[in-house]
Amino acid sequence: MSSINSATFGAGCFWGVENKFMNLEGVLETSVGYMGSTFKNPTYFDVCSGLTGHAEVVTIKFDDQKISYEQLCNAFFNMHDPTTLNRQGPDVGTQYRSIIFYYNENQKEIANNMITELDKKSSMKIVTDVTQVMEYYVAEDYHQKYILKNNLQTCGG
Repeated sequence: MSSINSATFGAGCFWGVENKFMNLEGVLETSVGYMGSTFKNPTYFDVCSGLTGHAEVVTIKFDDQKISYEQLCNAFFNMHDPTTLNRQGPDVGTQYRSIIFYYNENQKEIANNMITELDKKSSMKIVTDVTQVMEYYVAEDYHQKYILKNNLQTCGG
């Protein structure tokens, strides 16, 4: 039985989100792109207009023998503020929304259970969407591994 699975998360600027996920043991592969709309073949310019409905996301291939989906969700909730609607830091717009795209019912259940538990502990409501995976569009090459390629310490855009 294969232990390689997929996960997709949106938590603001995909540069920083990808950089954080790619450094987790058990994450085998990452790519950044766009998901969350029926708009076909979006470009970065299209998504930044806020008119397509896409979110900036990171799609991950992971070995569930080394890292669980629950651990990935935990990392996701710790790398951004899931109580801010359509915003992370200076980045504002629906493309920066907090969102988890699930690939199966087990992932959906794990994500929803975590949100329920976080809501109990937080003074502010968790606004993270949990949505079935949609068509994924890989972002332009210059966005892939952006922080690593540009020798940056944090996300700057």
